[in-house]
Amino acid sequence: MTYVVTVAMAPPQGAPELDALRREGVVFLLRKGFDSLEAVEGPDGMEVDLLDDVIAAHPGGALLKLFVDAPALEFAEDAAREVVTELMERTEALSDWRLTRCAVELNSELLQESLDAADGPDAPPSDPAERARRHAAGTTPAPPDSPGHSESQAMRKRLRELAPSLTAFTLEAFGHDESAPECEVGREAAEIAAGAVVYAIDLLVDELFTDLAALEDDGPTVARSNATFMILDDLPPHLADAYTVLFTRRLTVTAITLTGRLTRPPFDHPTCLAEELLLKSLLNQAEVTADLYSLLSDEVAQALETFATTLHPPTPPRPATPEDPDTWFTPYTPVSPVHPYAANENEETVVELPE
Repeated sequence: MTYVVTVAMAPPQGAPELDALRREGVVFLLRKGFDSLEAVEGPDGMEVDLLDDVIAAHPGGALLKLFVDAPALEFAEDAAREVVTELMERTEALSDWRLTRCAVELNSELLQESLDAADGPDAPPSDPAERARRHAAGTTPAPPDSPGHSESQAMRKRLRELAPSLTAFTLEAFGHDESAPECEVGREAAEIAAGAVVYAIDLLVDELFTDLAALEDDGPTVARSNATFMILDDLPPHLADAYTVLFTRRLTVTAITLTGRLTRPPFDHPTCLAEELLLKSLLNQAEVTADLYSLLSDEVAQALETFATTLHPPTPPRPATPEDPDTWFTPYTPVSPVHPYAANENEETVVELPE
């Protein structure tokens, strides 16, 4: 099974933000460390394959995406934690840094490939909602690499605590109505769904920054790059030669603006096609997160479906996705403008300032 392990690193508390030169240095040191690896050792000496990695630095530290082939989730996580900890310990400039996050994510495409590869009567169905129904009914045993009960309960608590952060929406947007005793979506399910959306915001933005760093390092476009991308690879593949560094920057700014509006009422509707595509990715991340931690019950699936309808109310059908990705940032109406940076499609304006 291929797991994507996100590892976040940060300098000691109180240290100043990393300037551009120090960020380049951090990436260089980490790249040098990973290139020297011959194998990644998991728990009990089990060898774990590191298929690919993406390294990015930002003012507050560094973000790594490790694509790990491991027999179980915990092996992937433990192996990633051990190898990054070892790299920090043996790299003097990073020896006082700390791990702030080490968690497995399941990329939707890799997850689907894994499910498609499974066969036999006990293979799980590809539809997450159907897997949840079978799990609730007890007809499908929990897979050996699923999170344990304590991990699932911890995530349940965390998602419910995150739910109030989605301040642009009440739980009614997820199908819960306190005044209706027979409501199909209970409060807990609605809170789990809302928290999963908030949790997915971090994943979406992190993955876009990671994609941007990978494309800057191995561009100039997705079509001409050998890198692995988390979000860009989910966009229409026949347009991959148009996914440039500038396009990815515009998409990242759009994602930050969009997700910020989700936490600041009121949220009206997506302002452009790019926002619609990002919302689709966000909701998919939320569903995968709930499913990964065995929290995607019928009610949670219904809550996420109701929320998707809230975000995308019925409208007159629009034409198919335009063949020019630059037009994805064109606002639908004059009263719903996109971010000025995202609206700028002129490559020549993105230049380095003179020293």
